[in-house]
Amino acid sequence: MADIVKAGRTVQEVVETTPVLKNMNLSLKYAANIRLKREDLQMVRSYKIRGAYNKIAGLGKEQLEKGIVCASAGNHAQGVAYSCRKLNCSGVIYMPETTPRQKIKQVKMFGGEFVEVILTGDTFDDASNQALADAKEHGKTFIHPFDDPKIIEGQGTIGLEVLQDCSDPIDYIIVPIGGGGLASGLGAWIKEFSPQTKIIGVEPEGAPSMKSAFEQKENISLDSIDRFVDGAAVQKVGDLTWRICEKVLDDIVVVPEGLICSTILRLYNEDAIVAEPAGALSIAALELISDQIKGKNVVCILSGSNNDITRMEEIKERSLLYEGLKHYFIVRFPQRSGALKEFVNDVLDQGDDITHFEYYKKHSREKGPAVIGIEVRKPEDLHRLQERMTERNFVFEYLNDKTDLFQFIV
Repeated sequence: MADIVKAGRTVQEVVETTPVLKNMNLSLKYAANIRLKREDLQMVRSYKIRGAYNKIAGLGKEQLEKGIVCASAGNHAQGVAYSCRKLNCSGVIYMPETTPRQKIKQVKMFGGEFVEVILTGDTFDDASNQALADAKEHGKTFIHPFDDPKIIEGQGTIGLEVLQDCSDPIDYIIVPIGGGGLASGLGAWIKEFSPQTKIIGVEPEGAPSMKSAFEQKENISLDSIDRFVDGAAVQKVGDLTWRICEKVLDDIVVVPEGLICSTILRLYNEDAIVAEPAGALSIAALELISDQIKGKNVVCILSGSNNDITRMEEIKERSLLYEGLKHYFIVRFPQRSGALKEFVNDVLDQGDDITHFEYYKKHSREKGPAVIGIEVRKPEDLHRLQERMTERNFVFEYLNDKTDLFQFIV
């Protein structure tokens, strides 16, 4: 606890004491007092600056002179870059070659002349291996994104601020989990000074590494993960963070990526809040624990807003699929004039909309396959749409629940 207090004094030089704001839309929707800890309002638009600066500021003069190195696909890199500029320390930041240009540009902007960005490999693991090799070869200090006491203490300052800002007792704190640095640091502080508060960790369904470690009672590495929620998609959480989270978390909720996407869109449309997928995790989880939180005081950690605008089409697509409003079919059309017109006039309802259409006419066959994406107004409209196709003798195959074929075609 003393180390988190000390970290709080250290990071005051670079972080905003972000507000804990009541959200009316969420409070009304869930019949609870929902407040958001707005870490998206930090200079680097995420909480990661706290741990990065606390770690680098605590290095000795010789370590700073040799320089630091880290690996990151986004927010940690920005926190490290900003810290390097603030502390006049040279840093090398390894990022996967698949990192969006917007994030690379931000890292270079925050670090300026003090930071060199090296793109390597296709994954975070590739970048991390290169960073560790560089640190070993040149005697540089590796700044781990989560599994380090100083990183954990820096992130724990969020818990300190939350309790200072909230006069009412807090029933639930909902916190996103990637590698576990935020959950373990915040959780340690909250359990010490507000033991009645239940702390719920949240992971994306495609990367439930902490949940798996809890269930297996061993910090295992997942064979594969869905990297869509890039700020929270890790194959293995930290050994240190796992041991702390075991003691401080009351539960872990796993949230489907589609629900996260729906939450991002609602936050933008209803509250003008831009949240990245990992940033929306804690708010998306409210849907899955709605019965537990009725009438309760709830704080969600909105952890970041580094969302690339080019991802919005994919976010919308995933949201519509999750909500049951977008459906894909292979429809085998009779290869005669008027078949498509008949489909549009007699099969589609007034509220249905074709959003995707691929068709190749094959003269040697009676029927030609088309891949069609249809957006409906309500989930229950799907059944009636399929009934109309059957009644009018359109042979079709539903693709949404055929994972391999769906991912290949769409």
